[in-house]
Amino acid sequence: MNFFESQDRAHKKTTLLIVLFVLAVIALILMANVLVMVVFGLIGSEQLQNGGTLIRQMDWKTFAAVGAGVSVVVVAGSLYKIVALSAGGKVVAESLGGQLIPQNSQDMNQRKLLNIVEEMAIASGTPAPPVYLLASEPGINAFAAGFSPRDAVIGVSQGAIDHLNREQLQGVIAHEFSHIFNGDMRLNIRLMGALNGILVLGMLGYYLLYSSSFSGRRRGNSKDGGGILALAVGLMVIGFAGTFFGALIKASVSRQREYLADASAVQFTRNPNGIAGALKRIGGLAAGSTIENPGAPEVSHAFFAQGITGAMQWLAATHPPLEKRILRIDPHWDGKYDSSDQSEAPLDDRPTGQANSPTRPDGASNAKAVAAGAAMVGVMTAMDQIGNLKPEAVNYAHSLLSELSPVIKEAARDPYGARALVYSMVLDKGQEVRTKQLKCLQDLADPDVYALTLKLMPQMTDLDIKFRLPIVDIAIPAMKQLSSSQYSVFKRNLIALIQMDSRVDLMEWSLQKILFRHLDGQFFKQPPVKARYSNPESLKKEIELVLSMMAHAGAQNPTDAEGTFGAAAQALKSSGLRLLPKDQIRIVDMDMALENLDKLKPSAKALFLKACVASIWHDQRATVVEVELMRAFSSVLDCPMGNLPNQAQKSVSQGNLTSNDRRKSAEFSQLNENTNWREDPK
Repeated sequence: MNFFESQDRAHKKTTLLIVLFVLAVIALILMANVLVMVVFGLIGSEQLQNGGTLIRQMDWKTFAAVGAGVSVVVVAGSLYKIVALSAGGKVVAESLGGQLIPQNSQDMNQRKLLNIVEEMAIASGTPAPPVYLLASEPGINAFAAGFSPRDAVIGVSQGAIDHLNREQLQGVIAHEFSHIFNGDMRLNIRLMGALNGILVLGMLGYYLLYSSSFSGRRRGNSKDGGGILALAVGLMVIGFAGTFFGALIKASVSRQREYLADASAVQFTRNPNGIAGALKRIGGLAAGSTIENPGAPEVSHAFFAQGITGAMQWLAATHPPLEKRILRIDPHWDGKYDSSDQSEAPLDDRPTGQANSPTRPDGASNAKAVAAGAAMVGVMTAMDQIGNLKPEAVNYAHSLLSELSPVIKEAARDPYGARALVYSMVLDKGQEVRTKQLKCLQDLADPDVYALTLKLMPQMTDLDIKFRLPIVDIAIPAMKQLSSSQYSVFKRNLIALIQMDSRVDLMEWSLQKILFRHLDGQFFKQPPVKARYSNPESLKKEIELVLSMMAHAGAQNPTDAEGTFGAAAQALKSSGLRLLPKDQIRIVDMDMALENLDKLKPSAKALFLKACVASIWHDQRATVVEVELMRAFSSVLDCPMGNLPNQAQKSVSQGNLTSNDRRKSAEFSQLNENTNWREDPK
């Protein structure tokens, strides 16, 4: 099952959630009506025993009024919770007592965890999600929360980092990344919002009982007081019924997803011992996977393992039993859990189980790949990597992090250093423009950030291009720790630096798209984007514009551009598309086109991205500019894309920008947002 099929499956699960929610609300309406009519004497025991009599004597006006009241209360409770959760995963993490782990943490266990998360993020082509530590939880557990990769967070219990070795922790994190990419995370939050409304009736009964008992002590008993007391108790009973319905809904929506996430974790790491070892460790630990925080029941369906205990768990458990999960991963398991902590490998060692993963193809295999049909193989390989980690990609990410300068790596993990690194990426090669840019930073940027920019500038100037996007992936979570005012200053300064030479080249534009796509939602309220278009033909003009830019960016001459555009159109299976000249492509139009393309449904996004990859792969090579553009497109569409197939890697990951790469990046530039792209080499 690929990324887009997983998104469609999550959509079907959402439909199932809505159906079950409606059925639960209907059941609550019926129970509430019976309660009201019994408490206030509208029906008696005889009618209750005779269903036909009950229906004939039912006061339907009262029934409608009670039904409307219950519906309003449930819907209001659900909407309230959904609004409260709109800020994303950090709200869920904080509700469980989670504390944000600083990106530059020096605690060895925390550093181990953050390194694993960074590797997974770089391999998948998405910024590393912030990690929250449940410091007071001795059990082994974890969760992913958020609406999309942009606002996702990962939470890990103290017990997990204390009792799991690196390969086991990597298996757990791979499991959570699977939930992020499969759409499960968004479904979990919607489930929390929906179920909160069902539980509100019980809460009303509790408060009604409390207030009636308090007023009864002051005014003495009365018939009305007895009725209110009975109503309160009845609402509490209905609340328990709502809890039961909620548990059943969680179980029906959640259980099978855990098996799929376990399988994905094994696929990501190519190491069944990792996640199987973590599950065996849970079974052998006294605290198991229990989360003691009072908010745990609400989030129980999002945990890595069963996080709560109770009388109903045997019937409505949100996770399959440990032994069943282990046997699916390790069919030869002897049934014994692991009750002793294992020794930990050094922090920078290659993760266990990945040393023997396949290497990149040698020259002979590359020569075969250039044969007939290789382009389509490359396209399908690239598409398969969207939202789907590969062991080779995780290995490559681990290698990149180990090769990256410690100074730059630590700077990227710090909110001050992260801003300095991004500023350094857009500094002009020419001394005249660079002097103006540095003067702008000196006047407008934080003094410490400006000083760090000067310090890091020499290393960033000589930086191998293969580190550019990984640095951005590490820097984004650090910049999420900025205040709103700090981010506003950073964004304003970055735009000013880019426009200092009166143009925006393609790599600068891509950098802006990636950064602002992942950071704006953290600091500014943004309405959710609804998928509206199931057919790419609905956005033909937008697709024509984007594919035209891709064709010109990767082509050596106009003839190549025509062939590249034709390959993209063929992959899209669309007729009537025409290649636009460079002078008809404007930045403002590109921005608007991507905004509309974000409204495509998953299957339509798959077709569009396939066309983009076909454009890149037409000549069996990928330029640096094409790779960054592809990353920008996939970021805007919330379709995380990791490294391109191996043949492309040799083109994009060796050495600094070539003169041709710089020329292609600068071929499209603008004087302002309304001017056309124009050729203006640096």
